[in-house]
Amino acid sequence: MTEDTGRKHILVIEDEDNIAIALDYLMTREGYALERIATGAGAVDLIRDTRPDLVLLDVMLPEVSGYEICQNVRLDPALAAVKILMMTARGSAMERRKGLAMGADGFISKPFELKELRAEVRRILAGEPAPQGEAASGHTTHG
Repeated sequence: MTEDTGRKHILVIEDEDNIAIALDYLMTREGYALERIATGAGAVDLIRDTRPDLVLLDVMLPEVSGYEICQNVRLDPALAAVKILMMTARGSAMERRKGLAMGADGFISKPFELKELRAEVRRILAGEPAPQGEAASGHTTHG
């Protein structure tokens, strides 16, 4: 059983091999168990089957966009615990707001700094809110 190792399972949905290889290297070094799919087709079914702790989701994918995948995951109550970090080369504020509005837990622009990616992955897996108050839910208080 992989669950008792305590390793977090990350699913990478990325069509560019060089980015996927870099993510695989970095996340494996960080101690995460990694799996990858290179297209949006079948991604939601794979998420449903494997229940990853985190999905690193590219916005621009062949067949089905990252936004559609994010929206479909968020519409399924059984997948509520799955965290999503969206990645895009078009890192405008509008893209970011759209991703967060669709239920992403974080948004990172490519090319990203490895330190920034590592920090975002840790923040999301720890269940901490996004640093900016841009999320649709507004401010949250702990307690």
